[in-house]
Amino acid sequence: MPRSVNAVASRAKRKKMLKLTKGNFGSRKNVWTVAKNTLEKGLGYAYRDRRQKKRNFRALWIQRINAGTRQYGMSYSQFIGKLAAAQIDINRKVLADLAMNHPEAFKAIVDKVK
Repeated sequence: MPRSVNAVASRAKRKKMLKLTKGNFGSRKNVWTVAKNTLEKGLGYAYRDRRQKKRNFRALWIQRINAGTRQYGMSYSQFIGKLAAAQIDINRKVLADLAMNHPEAFKAIVDKVK
């Protein structure tokens, strides 16, 4: 009996992967072995960077808060320590937004913890 191969499913799988590599340059989009390696690498980066994005944004918020507090003669660590002591629960995302876009509201918070 001849060997039975499910070519329909194999082709569909390849088409699906090649569709995901659309937009890549050169053979990375249409040569099966190259495209497969590219896609696997890209999905690995996507998985890793979904976690790194959270770290990067937290670091950005801290820099913005630090820049905002330095204007009022206080460092970031002092500010966060005094916020905790005053039992003011505002997260860093909101504090960074206030420091950037609403300086008068941020100044009111800084004055309250001083």
